[in-house]
Amino acid sequence: AAAVKALGVSPKMKEQLKYRILRRSIDARNDILYRYRIEVAKPDESISEYTLEEYKCVSDAEPVIIIGAGPAGMFAALRLLMKGMKPVILERGKDVHARKFDMAKLSKEGVVNPDSNYCFGEGGAGTFSDGKLFTRSSKRGDIREVLHQLVRFGADPSILIDAHPHIGSDRLPSIVENIRKCIIEHGGEYHFDSRVTDISKKGDGSFDVTVSPSGTADDTEVYSSRKVILATGHSARDIYEMFDRKGWEIQAKGFALGVRAEHPQSLINKIQYHGKYQPYMPTAEYSFVTQVLDRGVFSFCMCPGGILVPAATAEGELVLNGMSNSQRNSKWANSGVVVQIEPEDFPEYAQHGPLALLQFQKDVERKMFEYTGSLKAPAQRMMDFCRRIPSNGLPQTSYHPGAENAPLHELLPEHVSLRLKYAFPEIGNKKMHGYYTNDALLLGVESRTSSPVRIPRDPETLEHVQVAGLYPCGEGAGYAGGIVSSALDGINCAAKI
Repeated sequence: AAAVKALGVSPKMKEQLKYRILRRSIDARNDILYRYRIEVAKPDESISEYTLEEYKCVSDAEPVIIIGAGPAGMFAALRLLMKGMKPVILERGKDVHARKFDMAKLSKEGVVNPDSNYCFGEGGAGTFSDGKLFTRSSKRGDIREVLHQLVRFGADPSILIDAHPHIGSDRLPSIVENIRKCIIEHGGEYHFDSRVTDISKKGDGSFDVTVSPSGTADDTEVYSSRKVILATGHSARDIYEMFDRKGWEIQAKGFALGVRAEHPQSLINKIQYHGKYQPYMPTAEYSFVTQVLDRGVFSFCMCPGGILVPAATAEGELVLNGMSNSQRNSKWANSGVVVQIEPEDFPEYAQHGPLALLQFQKDVERKMFEYTGSLKAPAQRMMDFCRRIPSNGLPQTSYHPGAENAPLHELLPEHVSLRLKYAFPEIGNKKMHGYYTNDALLLGVESRTSSPVRIPRDPETLEHVQVAGLYPCGEGAGYAGGIVSSALDGINCAAKI
């Protein structure tokens, strides 16, 4: 009816109009409104459609080595298939189904497999941390390619129109597996349990990439290619250390560190819908950003109806992340609430050069682990944290290894703790009334928001500034933040090749 009015045509033409929903969202700032953007055409006009390029058979084509099978690596591989080049994917972890057993051991027994966990393995960190597709900016490239590829491989078509599309950690594994099958069917290669231990450039300009199942010098295998896409993710610390040893330029980069804040989802629903929430409405989410003492404090990777999971990649570390299944139906809501950190904030780490904030990140994660001696998370009620007093017991948590009552305000670096102390009451008083409550639990630490290292590249060619033919890519190189932006960066690197 709105389209008939906008076009100025007779109401009798309503059934003849063509239409397509471009975007839908819920606006709950005042009254709850469902907002739709719709493309409409008269019978003699056409509706615009997006079509994906077809994949080519590349069995005998020139190989391109891709290190890492996360979003950047997978979508780089798909673009190479479109252009007739052969992707050879080297992944330190296991396939997406075998990963689940290692993650179960991590959560239930506290056993960390350094190559197969919530960060490493097929699909990357995003596969088991919710599958949020929040990037809507087109400055990195055409996001339609990413979203339509995901739908092609099994995602719900609703992600094409939702303002905050979400796939869910229960559905992503089959999508990731379908992508792998497609790449292999068209002549590409996957090699799991293949941790890269060395990248060397030969006299003819090509590369030898050495991998080992155990990450040692034993039982190695070498793959060769003229071009290498480095898509290792933000937790592949050994890659940064290898670059540093070789004298290949890397740079310390700011990142953010803080806590996971867990509330009852019913409370977040009440706050965000102003008490008007109904069960048929989407589970409420939130985001905020504020400035405290000249540093940004913001929510990160908010998981409505989600759970908390252990995201450590080595023994003796404690890191938390959040995830949601497609239904978002747990009774908890969690989000990272983190403080921006720059290299100059911690001059005592300057001796580590470009690895300064990487070392800082490690030290905070180890301190958290040492306090509990396990993967139990040091935790404190929100108001107690801000008042800097011990908590008298803790609320229930979704975090399976459990929480331990702790002076989290003392365990966190003062740079972080002080800013969070001021931020939580401000958010509760000015932006989300009811958010600042002792029913909320803070757990430490959320430290893998982004890479603390950047691998610099030429802005035109996207190659490393010193090593031609090597393409630093995605979150691990410091050029993306999330599934969609990482996928777009992978596509861009493949397009340059």
